[in-house]
Amino acid sequence: MSRYYYRPLVHTGSFRPDNAAQLAGGPCWFTHAEVVSRTKRGSYIPVERLPADVLQNLTSLRQPLGALSLDEARIMGILNVTPDSFSDGGRFSGAAQALAYAERMVADGADIIDIGGESTRPGATEVPHEAEIARTAPVIEAIRSKLSTPISIDTRKCTVAKAAIQHGADMVNDVSGFTFDADLAQLCAENDVPVFAMHAQGDPMTMQRNPVYRDVLLDVYDFLETQLAMLESLGIDRSRVVLDPGIGFGKTQAHNLALLNGMSVFHGLGCALLLGVSRKGFIGKIGQTPLARDRVSGSVAVGLAGLAQGVQILRVHDVAETKQAIRLWQAVARGE
Repeated sequence: MSRYYYRPLVHTGSFRPDNAAQLAGGPCWFTHAEVVSRTKRGSYIPVERLPADVLQNLTSLRQPLGALSLDEARIMGILNVTPDSFSDGGRFSGAAQALAYAERMVADGADIIDIGGESTRPGATEVPHEAEIARTAPVIEAIRSKLSTPISIDTRKCTVAKAAIQHGADMVNDVSGFTFDADLAQLCAENDVPVFAMHAQGDPMTMQRNPVYRDVLLDVYDFLETQLAMLESLGIDRSRVVLDPGIGFGKTQAHNLALLNGMSVFHGLGCALLLGVSRKGFIGKIGQTPLARDRVSGSVAVGLAGLAQGVQILRVHDVAETKQAIRLWQAVARGE
């Protein structure tokens, strides 16, 4: 028997039909949804015919992450303290340099600072946890001493996250979706920190060699649903879980575009959504910009497409440019 998924057909604008349902408590709304299965697409139903539990997940206001409300678009600023990240490797390897850059990102509009000490670009090798801690812990401590902005640690490893939390990190962002280290989810539960769970097929070393899916949109949905259930079983409330489809992590260009096109289906999981597309390879290919640093415009364009499907958080390198675009997008969407 086929399982059904429901993808809301999302709109923005202040003039809404009487039967419009608000999407995730944000600025977007919908009156119809596509009914999707693994054997059929293209069937649509009005909002009144959605199952009650599905409608609840699609419409419920996403709760704040700590003190950070999600009733408007938020920016997660990327701070890589690695020598080999694809876009900015080696630029912010010292605590003083990293702090200065974090202060600049906050001034530009970042709502979260995401600090990573292990590159997860395609082909990257695993970094020993001691090295990852040495890169990230002093930076987190320096930033926390000066800024109150929420800090997330971008890591797959329990020992790294533990050190980060001890030095002032508020959140954990795991690109493996809590599949790499079995102890990491339990640590997050014990420390009551919000988490970001991302989908990735394979590890960074091999993930782009030949990624294959039966249906990438539904396969990623099922994975995130499974990991969400696991996190809840440990005592992490879904209001403290942000889900990320993992654009570029074990996906071809066609997979990335299918996920972006169908992004609104993930609201059916009842969690806030994060979208990380900044400067990624498919933007370079489609936008004809070989150098990562030249992909700002394309990154902003795809980010805004995500906001138009109700995404709450954008993970970006270029904070000022993204913030400006969001201000304009919100003004147009609200009509004021």
